[in-house]
Amino acid sequence: MRVFDNDFFYILCEPFGEYQTNCYLVFNKTKKEALIVDPGIGASTWIIDTLKNTNAIPLAILNTHGHFDHVWSNAELLEHFAGIPLLCPYEDAFMLEKDCFSTGLPSSIPTLLVGAKANDTICEKTSTINNLGRKNHFFYGDFAIAFICYPGHTPGCSVIILRHKDAKNIESQENLESLSKGHQVMFSGDFIFNRSIGRSDFPYSSHQAMKASLEKFLTLQENMLVLPGHGSVTSVVQEQNNIPFWIPRL
Repeated sequence: MRVFDNDFFYILCEPFGEYQTNCYLVFNKTKKEALIVDPGIGASTWIIDTLKNTNAIPLAILNTHGHFDHVWSNAELLEHFAGIPLLCPYEDAFMLEKDCFSTGLPSSIPTLLVGAKANDTICEKTSTINNLGRKNHFFYGDFAIAFICYPGHTPGCSVIILRHKDAKNIESQENLESLSKGHQVMFSGDFIFNRSIGRSDFPYSSHQAMKASLEKFLTLQENMLVLPGHGSVTSVVQEQNNIPFWIPRL
């Protein structure tokens, strides 16, 4: 299903696995280039076939966080697309390397630990507010990518904001149809959903960190379409209106 389509790129979405985790493919309209976001359980065939049918070369795999239902197909895709970089928040990388939830997750090692310092190594983490609001920027092909860390659901839980390098800012709209053609889009993983938020009662999660992250999200100024890890599209403004309901319940 096509969920975003502006003058420069478009995005396809398909849900996979028992938890119907959304996997996204981003396609450049002027070059045969693509990005893969959160390839979950059983997503590989769809990804490989769709890229083959469009003659698109994948530039990178992007993980919003480390939970198995979002990263399951990392290993198979890394083997199929030799040399493709895998980007994952540093604090969640241990979840990719070790099957810490005993699900049978195939191990994968990120090429780039988003937010890591020079001497940082992969190790088990628990959610804190130390990385709250951290922003890291990357460029792949014509795509400008920003990871913003909102810990709580997982230690490195992040949203990914994507735009084309040539796109110009346009006046923010609250209508989802307008936003689906805007200049940028947010992949929210399991941080923000349509009228809901990610759970913070899992191992390595934190209610306190999630609360702080939600409060930080309320200060985000720019509206844009939000593509969540589960369920339907929403927007920054729409969920900013819903967040005050959730904060007292953490």
